[in-house]
Amino acid sequence: MKTMRSFKTGSHQASDGGSVGCCGYILWFLSMLLIILTLPFSLCLCIKVVQEYERAVIFRLGRLVSGGAKGPGLFFIIPCIDSYTKVDLRTISFDVPPQEVLSKDSVTVAVDAVVYYRVHNATTSIINVEDANRSTRLLAATTLRNVLGTKNLSEILSERENISHLMQTSLDEATEPWGVKVERVEVKDVRLPVQLQRAMAAEAEAAREARAKVIAAEGEQKASRALKEAADVIAESPAALQLRYLQTLNTISAEKNSTIIFPLPIDLLQSFVSGSKSGTRHSTNF
Repeated sequence: MKTMRSFKTGSHQASDGGSVGCCGYILWFLSMLLIILTLPFSLCLCIKVVQEYERAVIFRLGRLVSGGAKGPGLFFIIPCIDSYTKVDLRTISFDVPPQEVLSKDSVTVAVDAVVYYRVHNATTSIINVEDANRSTRLLAATTLRNVLGTKNLSEILSERENISHLMQTSLDEATEPWGVKVERVEVKDVRLPVQLQRAMAAEAEAAREARAKVIAAEGEQKASRALKEAADVIAESPAALQLRYLQTLNTISAEKNSTIIFPLPIDLLQSFVSGSKSGTRHSTNF
């Protein structure tokens, strides 16, 4: 606030001519006389135009002219003693060069981003910093390295939105004295070393295989329970076993027409089953 007040005070003094001294008065008088003598040709040098998206910051004998930035439209300058700089107020985007960053868990990654910013105060962007655009670009690269250096690899890969918001906040606070407003920051790409990519792929494949084996084992367990329940149901009704036998024959005959099937009555098998059971009982009694 003090700095801005000093700028405003100096601009009023420059416009009034109270602090420019005798040399300033003489130069101003001679410039006006030259403009009048060379009319209308001098109007080509005195009248300037700025576009709707531009502003002109005027300095008179090295001091800021009162009224702030001029534009859009026509404005008048004194060629001999005035100088001006045009400032573009449109949103500017640039790519942050890929930065080799060492993450918190000691993994080297290459990260690049895109930054969108605009100048919201033309006078401040000219007075307080030599080159606002270049300074913002350098600060964005430094901020990207500083922010990613505090994150683990998993956080860098999964929390891009939070990283972008943190970068935007940090850049906006740093560029506020320059009259620059950082509107958006987006992390474009995170490139990992080839060896690390292979290791992560092998780890993911092993994890998928482990999950597949667990799922297959669970399926076998459920299938065995279902078979046990089916066997208990069939054991309660001898006719159910005969029907299941006939269904199996029908399926085989439908799928494999060249297969020769010799049906065997279930009653013949029951005698062998009963004989095996009696033999087991005798051996047990013995």
